[in-house]
Amino acid sequence: MAPNNFGSCLWQVSTSLLLFLAASTISATASVDNGKLFTVNGINYYSGDAVSRVVTSDFDSTRFDAIVPLTVIRTDEALLTTNIVKETISNYSATDDVFQAGFLEAVFLVYDGDGRGQVESTVQKALKGLGNKLVMASSSYQAGAHTISAKLLHDVPKGPYFYSPQTGEIYQAFRLYSDHQLAFTEAALSDGVGGFKPLPATSSGAMTKSVAVPSRLYYTPTSTKPLAGLRLGVKDIFDLKGLRTSGGNRAFYDLYPPRNTTGPALQRLIDAGAIIVGKMGTVQFANGDNPTADWVDFHCPFNPRGDGYQSPGGSSSGPGAGVASYDWLDIAVGSDTGGSMRNPGGMQGLFANRPSTGAVSLDNVLPLCHALDTAGVFARNAATWSKFMHAWYRNFTNYREYPKRLFYQNSSFPNSNTASGAILEELVMKVEDFLGTKREFIDIASHWEKSRPSGTPSNITDLLNTTYAVLVAVGQYRSLSLPFYADYAAKHDGRRPFVNPGPLARWAWGQNNGGDTAYSEAIKNKTIFKDWWESDGYGKADKQTCSEGIYMYPYSKGQTQYRNAYFDAPSAPPMGFSDGRIAILAGTPDLVVPIGEVPYYSTISLKTEFMPVTMSFGAARGCDLMLVNLIEDLEQAGILKPVSTGSMMYPA
Repeated sequence: MAPNNFGSCLWQVSTSLLLFLAASTISATASVDNGKLFTVNGINYYSGDAVSRVVTSDFDSTRFDAIVPLTVIRTDEALLTTNIVKETISNYSATDDVFQAGFLEAVFLVYDGDGRGQVESTVQKALKGLGNKLVMASSSYQAGAHTISAKLLHDVPKGPYFYSPQTGEIYQAFRLYSDHQLAFTEAALSDGVGGFKPLPATSSGAMTKSVAVPSRLYYTPTSTKPLAGLRLGVKDIFDLKGLRTSGGNRAFYDLYPPRNTTGPALQRLIDAGAIIVGKMGTVQFANGDNPTADWVDFHCPFNPRGDGYQSPGGSSSGPGAGVASYDWLDIAVGSDTGGSMRNPGGMQGLFANRPSTGAVSLDNVLPLCHALDTAGVFARNAATWSKFMHAWYRNFTNYREYPKRLFYQNSSFPNSNTASGAILEELVMKVEDFLGTKREFIDIASHWEKSRPSGTPSNITDLLNTTYAVLVAVGQYRSLSLPFYADYAAKHDGRRPFVNPGPLARWAWGQNNGGDTAYSEAIKNKTIFKDWWESDGYGKADKQTCSEGIYMYPYSKGQTQYRNAYFDAPSAPPMGFSDGRIAILAGTPDLVVPIGEVPYYSTISLKTEFMPVTMSFGAARGCDLMLVNLIEDLEQAGILKPVSTGSMMYPA
């Protein structure tokens, strides 16, 4: 129970907190549309539209600057003591990267308990020692000699704001971060009416593109908004109302106006509370290009792992690079048609998934191949990944029992006496122990030969060698390139727009190798494989565990791919059949998880650096939540670990 009288209290502050609670310095550096840039203690901020207004009486606003930093402190303690204020400030600084000591220049106290609260007389003096010049308290507190009575016209959450003493207006505070990895194509802010607007602000530096993030203190997850406050980046093939979509192509960006609709997949995330902070880099039209020569219209985002000059993987290159680089970005959404989520996940050591085909609507998303396209998410830990997938993939059953069969194709794994092989083998053994089972050695090619449908080739590669290549080459040619070319020509006197070498080569290959006829045959072969995988292969469903078994295979083995290397010019889409093709053709989930890193000698840094090793978990179609539940449980058991941003996943 809180005490009912004021008591004398000394505020003891640790050395680290004293360093944090330095004096505030604020300066307006530039005016922008609907907001301003500010620097507080050397950190750049953006203030957006007003969110509330303070009404006070007997207050001399002329003593203050036009705009001052403000912190709203909310508690349900009947007596607000200096100790409670100290603990609150410490909590704010520990959980939020937007809040800092400079925002204590003005403080607004709000009591959220029953009745009316009291403010201890020493609070104002303690805050003054921290650079505070103004303490206001809402009418939920009893009037005191050391606070100014005030009220908010509109309630606001706890956290940092900017405040105009002259007008009483309160503005949200956004911290500006520099996108030094070139992960973003355009930073964005909510326009307050269901859409978005480009961020009209940049901070200084060679990498002048900035991304604005709101305070984490503004948001509290609930059952209806489980993603509240999670900062989300979006691959620039997804439409957002109010923003243009580039698809990694400058002509496409310029040709079409800002979208008037946000696609249903992203709207579901917004409704769940996710905060979209910008659009992120993509291989042009979600194809597969090599940095750097193939990336003509936009520069390829930088992979932070190793020496910083390895390929980020594609095509969801920007979303992967952002999550691997920036602690201030929680999650990022991309697409996977032929590996566009899993490749960046493997190259950058992230949790990355290709969901079951049809997991979410892909309306208002630029297509590569409608029959194969999916939308996935990058994360640095399984807990956030799982929470996000449960909120997004709502049509799947949430299985909590796990299969006892673990399928293992020996030819997919490197020798266990290699650096990556040892890491992979250790994980398989730990998963065996966790599930209480032993791996079953399988050979997909041999099993196909014995159990294949009648009238099909005995060699599975003969059936599927060109299937993926035809589907993406012909599919995108007719769904994207033809209308794009026609729209561009109509506006530019018959001219054709520039397209990067990779997509051009793929589209040409598709038309030169059967076109629509080949596409129909590819759909047929895909269906043959899907039906076999579900009935006679290793993707059978199970009533108790969703999937009869789990198929594990290595996704990345610590390999390097330098971004300053020159490759042959693009000529055709990738051919063949491999582990990574199974989910694509069968429509099943494939979840990549980081498990370790191996050393290599860098020709860039001339030092030993480290690259990620990752494992894939596959299951029957629709078993996405079962798999992510398992992976979250493996993380909770210490078998899998969250990864850090930067050059190493697991820095010492």
